[in-house]
Formats: sequence, C-alpha cells, structure tokens
Amino acid sequence: MGQNGILTVEDLRLHFRTTKGPVQAVDDVTLTLRRGRTLVVVGESGCGKSSLARAILRLLPRNVHTYSGRIWLNGSDVMTLPEEQFRREVRWVRLALVPQGAMNALNPVLRVGEQVAEPLVVHGRAASVAEARRSAAEIFRQVGVPLDFLDRYPFELSGGMRQRVAIAMALVTVPDVVLLDEPTSALDVLTQANIMNVLKAIKRDMGTSFILITHDIATSSEIADDAAVMYAGQIVEASQAAQFYREPLHPYSRALMASVPTLRETKTLGFIPGRPPSLIGPPQGCRFADRCPARFSRCSEEPPMVAVEGQRQVKCWLYA
Repeated sequence: MGQNGILTVEDLRLHFRTTKGPVQAVDDVTLTLRRGRTLVVVGESGCGKSSLARAILRLLPRNVHTYSGRIWLNGSDVMTLPEEQFRREVRWVRLALVPQGAMNALNPVLRVGEQVAEPLVVHGRAASVAEARRSAAEIFRQVGVPLDFLDRYPFELSGGMRQRVAIAMALVTVPDVVLLDEPTSALDVLTQANIMNVLKAIKRDMGTSFILITHDIATSSEIADDAAVMYAGQIVEASQAAQFYREPLHPYSRALMASVPTLRETKTLGFIPGRPPSLIGPPQGCRFADRCPARFSRCSEEPPMVAVEGQRQVKCWLYA
C-alpha cells in the first residue's frame, strides 16, 4: 500500500468471548493509510469492518478475548499507551470516528452545536465555551450545515444534516485520521452523493486522511485512493483504487465487482453462492474456498499475502 503511512496497522487481532467460543472478528489484519488519502475497506456485512474501526480506536466491549498487534500513528506505536493516555491524547484528538447511524450517535437532549463543541472543551483545545462554539460554527460552515442549526436538537434535522453534524463532530479537533463507518448506509441516493461531495471537499481543503468502511463499492469509488477488501475477518486484497476497480485480483473481489450494476453497459449481475463462514472457529486454509469458483487442492492451506505488480497485494494461492 505504499510508504509514508500516517496510520499503519500490523497483525491486528480483535476476538470476542462468547459462550460458543471466541469470535475472530479481526484476525491478523495489516494495512497502511497514506497521508492525505482515503483508504476504502469494503466487504460483506459481518466480515469485521466495523470491528476493525473499533479496534483501531480501542473502543472495546467487555467481552474481549484477544486484542493484540501494533498501530502506528505518525510513527508512534499508540498500542503501547495506557488507556487513560490514549483517551486523552489520541481518541477524538488524533483519531476520530464517524459512527454508523448518526441519529443514534447524537444525544437527543442536547443541541447539536453543544455536541460538536464538546470535544474541544473536554480535550482542552478551546480556552472557553465561546471559543469552542466559534470553532463549531466554522466546521459547520465547512460541512455545509447552516449556522442557525447550532441551536437545534437532532430530531429537528434531516438524516443528511444529522450525518453532516456527525462528520463535523469528528473533524472539529482537526484529527490526523478520521474513520467513517458506513456514513451513507441509511441515506437516500441523492443525500449519499451530497455527503460524498462534502468528504471530498474536506479532504481537498483540510488534507484529512480517511478510512472509509463500507459495503457500497459504487459509492466508495467516488472518494477512494486506495482499497482493501475484507472477508471473514481478514484483508484478502489491497491495492490502489484505480487498479482495484478496473481489475480486481482475488476471486472474492471479482465476485463483488460482478455484483455492481453499471450505467454504461448492460450486464448480467453476478452473485456469490453460499454464505460467509462463521467467525467462531473459521475453516482452515482460505476462508473463501467453499464459495470460490477457482478452488483447487492447495486452498486447504492458509494462503500467504502475495505482492503482485509492485504495490498490489492479494491473499490467494492463485498468485503465490
């Protein structure tokens, strides 16, 4: 995925404890986000994408079974920081999250202006509440929210405006990296396009680096610089976006692209037979093998991540 990474994740694991055994939601994930770029992580629902975001931000539930790996942010290993220092210096300061479902992320009894200004006060980024409010107003302007909305409650805003407020809340501390977890999943097509235009403008004007987590391949192509495909808790392909959208390599990636309708040509939409494996005791070898049309005998062994065509990587025996 290239050098000069602002955020590098190495061998990251996040397993959850259940009565049936550990759920391997994130299993040995390695990826790099380059400065000023957008890395899109795509995959089916349940493949571990949202768990990956929460593992990076260390937003962990109580039933954690395994949490290990390295997370390098601007050259510093933030995994080694004590929880309190991570909360004070990293989370919402240098790493921020736009969660899925803005209505659930906003406090219904606080005005949205107060909620956007709050991180500045909590983390000492503003000398006063008035200064924090001025900063909130400025970020509202950048994400396209009218200033009179500062004093409105979440229920008074449309879904698109609530999503813009959630984006403003993540950006107000000017973090190095913003993780976007399905930011357009509950919105209509026109509003989705407007939100993507907002993100492109922020990327251009503020130089923010994004990790966009989504199952919507078509929408993500609007902003993607790099792409990573996640399946059953693992990254199975990583490359520059232009190469990925033009010619995906992994059989799973090809199947995903075949299922996307296009405007310029008539084609029979593909589908992926079967269903993803359980992340409680996943199968040995390639986790996509049972659904793969190119399966052969060696797929019963764990495939390596293979470098193909320079910066492209694919976890598949076809390229080993």
